[in-house]
Amino acid sequence: MPLIQSTADALPYIDAAPSPEAMESANALIQAEVSAENQTSLHPSLPAFDAPAFSELITAEHARLATGGAKAGGIDLTRYEALDAPEKGNLEAWKATLAQAYASVEYLRGREINLGLLETYGKNAWLIANSQLEDILRSLEREVEASKLELEQVAQARRVAQENVAGEMQSLEETWRKGVGRMIETQAAVAGLKQEMLERKRAAAAVAS
Repeated sequence: MPLIQSTADALPYIDAAPSPEAMESANALIQAEVSAENQTSLHPSLPAFDAPAFSELITAEHARLATGGAKAGGIDLTRYEALDAPEKGNLEAWKATLAQAYASVEYLRGREINLGLLETYGKNAWLIANSQLEDILRSLEREVEASKLELEQVAQARRVAQENVAGEMQSLEETWRKGVGRMIETQAAVAGLKQEMLERKRAAAAVAS
């Protein structure tokens, strides 16, 4: 009963190295696959990408960025800048300036509260976030090491399996070569017998005539 119970596409540990001609042919096929035409077109096995559907606002912003236009809209930061006193006697201007001053004070008060919270709790939150990221990194590193170890074990098992059947593979190849040679010799002998029989028939026919 043969020891080989399965087939493999490649046996790198027992197969002979490819010849320079075979390597050149393989490289030519690879270069054909990565030609300029194939670099600009997707592989047939890849599914088609869905066309993106952006909102009108995003589309307009993309158009503005493409043309290099000035930014329009958004938050008006000038409302938080220091205000200049309006002209004396202009009551409406003073009311508008006072409203803007209230908005600036409210904004600055919120900023002060947020900065205080950041100073009190930000450091601890930052350290906790770093610790969580380090835990994730260590977990990923352990997975990588486990995958490397598994890969090494698979490669070692593959090497051992191929080395164990190397003798049988060589014996089967030699038996196959001998069988093919004997078949060719048999076919040549049969062709020779057919030719000899044909010549005898021709000779007998010539004598009879």
